[in-house]
Amino acid sequence: MSEEKYVKKGQEFSRDMNYVPDRITQDARRPEHGPVDGQLWPVEPGRYRLVAAKACPWANRAIIVRQLLGLEDVISLGTPGPTHDQRSWTFDLDPGGRDPVLGIERLQEAYFKRFPGYERGITVPAIVDVPTGELVTNDFPWITHDFFFEWREYHREGAPDLWPEDLREEMEEVMQRIFTEVNNGVYRCGFAGSQASYDAAYERLWVAMDWLEERLADRRYLMGDAITEADVRLFTTLARFDAVYHGHFKCNRQKLTELPHLWGYARDLFQTPGFGDNTDFEQIKAHYYVVHTDINPSGIVPAGPDPAVWLTPHGRG
Repeated sequence: MSEEKYVKKGQEFSRDMNYVPDRITQDARRPEHGPVDGQLWPVEPGRYRLVAAKACPWANRAIIVRQLLGLEDVISLGTPGPTHDQRSWTFDLDPGGRDPVLGIERLQEAYFKRFPGYERGITVPAIVDVPTGELVTNDFPWITHDFFFEWREYHREGAPDLWPEDLREEMEEVMQRIFTEVNNGVYRCGFAGSQASYDAAYERLWVAMDWLEERLADRRYLMGDAITEADVRLFTTLARFDAVYHGHFKCNRQKLTELPHLWGYARDLFQTPGFGDNTDFEQIKAHYYVVHTDINPSGIVPAGPDPAVWLTPHGRG
């Protein structure tokens, strides 16, 4: 997503969840799950480019799912740098500061090509139609959902079943709690505009973290013995917890490394192909500590923690 000036004195943080609701589906059909509030686009290998910054947890999950399912050769990936201004994410990691496929300097250009004068935030992940250079969608929960359900024909052999039918109802409940209380809960702490709103957010976050610690005491993954979409959604927050959320967002009751089941679980995922190899701690820290000038006006990026701890034995499995 795009982190704008969220801190409003005296107010509780509220995330804007209005996204471009288009979906990419097989033959542009009506999807089996979820809303259809926008245009339907057809699945076509090579047509679309996923623009997703590794610094952003919401975008990072799309990168991870793309690799887990083996979609690298059918959906290309553009990666903006970790910092941005009020206007847009930029492709400053690429030669000449331009995305090599789309030829643009700012993701904003793809948004404006589809919606001239687009007034909402320029967010990642975003999917862009390569032939026209226009934004297709930035509706992040449905991007990864549709990677699984609509692009099945192109999944690699042995790709994980990220949405097991027999667990779907419970998994939806687990993911909803993770989103509201953990993924978004850390932001609710970090961008609280008053002591009262921070205290309430902190309490909610740690009730959920304790619930997760207990849940993972007797199962390897959130839904049992296999990785699902729920694990991807939790992992990107856990990966940023000690490096950013513990101090920068004041979520400091405990570090992740002090929660034995969550810490073992997080390392287990990190050491699974698709997770750790798409986690860049330097980009993560640069994004939060440089962009969030309201919280960190000095712009100083902390040196630690040592990422080598993520490669220590996790004792699970």
